[in-house]
Amino acid sequence: MKEEFKFSALWLSLICVIVYLFETRFSFIVQDFAPSSNEFLAKPWILLTYIFIHANVKHLFFNLFALVLFGSILELIIGYKKFLIVFFLSGIISGIGGLFFYNSMIGASGAIFGILGVLGAIRPKAVVWVWGVPMYMIFALAFWVVLNFLGIFSPENVAYISHLFGLFFGIIIGMKLRREYGIKSKKSEEEIHISEEEIEKWEDKYLRR
Repeated sequence: MKEEFKFSALWLSLICVIVYLFETRFSFIVQDFAPSSNEFLAKPWILLTYIFIHANVKHLFFNLFALVLFGSILELIIGYKKFLIVFFLSGIISGIGGLFFYNSMIGASGAIFGILGVLGAIRPKAVVWVWGVPMYMIFALAFWVVLNFLGIFSPENVAYISHLFGLFFGIIIGMKLRREYGIKSKKSEEEIHISEEEIEKWEDKYLRR
């Protein structure tokens, strides 16, 4: 039975917007709920709360645009329960991995890259637009991997390694979901039935000479 569409990506985006509005008034939100490498063991919940904290309007807008677009597509395919599991687990794994390389991180990017990884695994030939260029999802994933890898060596204040953790984790989860949610070929979907009459005709033609 297919799950009802719950608009989960929209609700998650709304939470991000509300948190950002509180950020602008109360600085303790960033200080107490964003992960830092020296305290995440004492405050494990920050590996979850950091997902909803964003640095500025631009950071918030681009993350929410990708979340609503790709997140809604993924929810339609795998249902809202599995979608939420992918989102939060990708964010947590992204946060844990990133804290080995950065002192602190904020934002839903790692969770969103997890969504992209799952989509790339179960819908590799879906066409997406990347910087105005249409390409298969599998090629888009390769492009994002290269882009984030190169970004590691740039002076930008972006947690590129964290993105990669989320992306690769999403691909792993997607490969596990691929059998259930991947597009099957027509041959595999149709039952192949050969009657006894057809077998006899084949035998007469090729064996009984």
